[in-house]
Amino acid sequence: MPSRLTDAFRAHPVHLHHKHLLDFTSFQELPDSYKWTQLDDHAHCPPGGDSFVAESVPVIDLSDPNALKKIGHACKTWGVFQVTNHGVPSTLLDITEKASMSLFSLPIQQKLKAARLPDGVSGYGVARIASFFSKLMWSEGFTVAGSPLEHFRQLWPQDYSKFCDIIEEYQLEMQKLAARLMWLTLGSLGITREDIKWAGPKSDFKETSAALQFNYYPACPDPDRAMGLAAHTDSTLLTILYQNSTSGLQVLREGTGWVTVPPIPGGLVINVGDLLHILSNGLYPSVLHRAVVNRTKHRLSMAYLYGPPPSVKISPLSKLVGPSQPPLYRPVTWNEYLGTKAKHFNKALSSVRVCAPLNGFVDVNDHNNRVKVG
Repeated sequence: MPSRLTDAFRAHPVHLHHKHLLDFTSFQELPDSYKWTQLDDHAHCPPGGDSFVAESVPVIDLSDPNALKKIGHACKTWGVFQVTNHGVPSTLLDITEKASMSLFSLPIQQKLKAARLPDGVSGYGVARIASFFSKLMWSEGFTVAGSPLEHFRQLWPQDYSKFCDIIEEYQLEMQKLAARLMWLTLGSLGITREDIKWAGPKSDFKETSAALQFNYYPACPDPDRAMGLAAHTDSTLLTILYQNSTSGLQVLREGTGWVTVPPIPGGLVINVGDLLHILSNGLYPSVLHRAVVNRTKHRLSMAYLYGPPPSVKISPLSKLVGPSQPPLYRPVTWNEYLGTKAKHFNKALSSVRVCAPLNGFVDVNDHNNRVKVG
């Protein structure tokens, strides 16, 4: 059994064509290869269109005594929420954003020196989900799993240590926040520290796995026909996302359509991932989300993808199952699930489901028959 997160990607390489990564600023018109049409998946939700509603994703102040209860309600009814007063210094968010922009501002040939290998995790390149779509996405990305030292030496031969220090500090702060959010989320389900053995002896989730994903969405000459990042769920327990001041993130709200998640100064977006959906036995939906682009403004996002230790089996928590609420999913490690996701994409959850819900117990993540909850 693979013991490291990277083994899952080595076992399921994705052959993406980094040659499609171009200087986006050179285009006066949208190339045909980037035009999403009625023939493409999710075309029933036109990117950049007017299918959005007035509903707002919950915003939760983590200093609020009722934060745990509010997080539970947001997870159940939305699968996503924003947090303020989260403890991550605003200065760190700012310098990490500037470092990310410095990366994407490099000449394309310089960035390609740090290109992600087909069987790798870290490095510069297009989104891994790109292999599931016939059209290209108007974005570029950079993934950091572990230390960025090797790739940063390629990008900044003289200044790499400065950028490494920034990223490592950001990773540390995200890890602490992710552990805090995990206990709030699990606590909202009635789960205690004694119920999660893999949280470690200090219940600090120190042995968990994570990766940082930086995404850049340049200004686009025809945003209504382009897609920044196609609709998908995350393979994580949870994802912590920082977005700059330009809107672009949208989540699918059942019964209403795509809802824009507006940037909040200093705020962070938290979304439920597939593995937390499994842990909750289907109670908390893994939210389907995407990124659209803007005609005049660039957009930057920084996602902290948070998962369990690679070899830990994730399955519905025993407190959440019973005669009327059977376990909906078989046990699966994050490594195994990443391999499943690499093969089945948004049908991955269905592929690890073991039984249909009973007595009205709704699996909110059946993307073939999605149901509004709450």
